[in-house]
Amino acid sequence: MTTTIHMIRHGHHPLLGRILCGRMPGVELDDDGFREAGICASLIDPVPSLIQSSPQLRALQTAGIIAARHRLTVEVAPALDELDAGDWTGRSFAELEADSVWQRWNEKRGSSRPPHGESMAEVQQRIVAHIARLCEQKNGDCIVLVSHAEPIRAAIMHYARIALDDFHSVEVAPASISTLIADSTGIKLDQANQKVPA
Repeated sequence: MTTTIHMIRHGHHPLLGRILCGRMPGVELDDDGFREAGICASLIDPVPSLIQSSPQLRALQTAGIIAARHRLTVEVAPALDELDAGDWTGRSFAELEADSVWQRWNEKRGSSRPPHGESMAEVQQRIVAHIARLCEQKNGDCIVLVSHAEPIRAAIMHYARIALDDFHSVEVAPASISTLIADSTGIKLDQANQKVPA
């Protein structure tokens, strides 16, 4: 049997593109984000049997909209949490541009990490292990995982066999859907970054 896993990034929020939010609390969807999540919910096919979310508020809000459409509850999964940005959490991207460690992070994502934070390899390990467990437990189901750009990007790169240093080549837009298909031959990337219509 085939298992379908839709990885969905949370919708737009007011700090997007300006602040490295990471795991800072209280980051909520804005009007665009709620609209995007509603459109995204209408695109999910087949009907899911399980919806899991990162514990971050913006992801929970997105997952809640999807769950309401399909009359499901949201299960919180720590493995879907945003990358721990450590000391960079809450700092503006403009401020970070002058930081040499930040520059290295954006050049050598496979061998560097945020100060006191989590490496991309660690993010990849936790989300890929979580997906593998779900495929074993939910064989034949459709599963929705609501997460963030970095965990979803890490999963895409794993299944597409893209090196972590090439992370710039993988876009994960707000409220986009990236789909994995699992069957007896393994887990494969079916599509990446399906964007909601404007």
